[in-house]
Amino acid sequence: MSESTLLQLRPIGRLRTPFANLADCPRNTRALDPAPLCRVELEPEFGPGLASLEGFSHLILLYWLDRAGAAELVFTPPFDPQPRGIFASRSPRRPNPVGLAVVAFEGVEDPATLLVRNLDCVDGTPLLDIKPYLRTTDAVPEARMGWLEPKERANRAP
Repeated sequence: MSESTLLQLRPIGRLRTPFANLADCPRNTRALDPAPLCRVELEPEFGPGLASLEGFSHLILLYWLDRAGAAELVFTPPFDPQPRGIFASRSPRRPNPVGLAVVAFEGVEDPATLLVRNLDCVDGTPLLDIKPYLRTTDAVPEARMGWLEPKERANRAP
């Protein structure tokens, strides 16, 4: 990549969660009952961008995993003995550590703060973007899960 294609990102806010460090972050907050209430705190200048979010039940948050550590192109997941490529995983240790979460939208707390559930990042993580989740375009129920499918079937067995 040439220097002329260098990207510049700037956080639009911070994510507030009960997770103080990486070790505290759950793998899947959907397994927590109830999932903790978290806050999406925007910089005040971005508050007007929240207009018309009422009525959406879920949002997509994109954030920068600033404490993920150095990228590992091949690694062994903690639940699988087989080495896997980073792009076949959800590991945070990526060349560009962008995180993505589909969160339950619980409402607006003030003009620049959203309340959400199902967020699994460290408190203070920089927020890059917010998008509404659209079940008509964002869900693909028949999607295949590659090397994870046998594990998913095993987890569903009686």
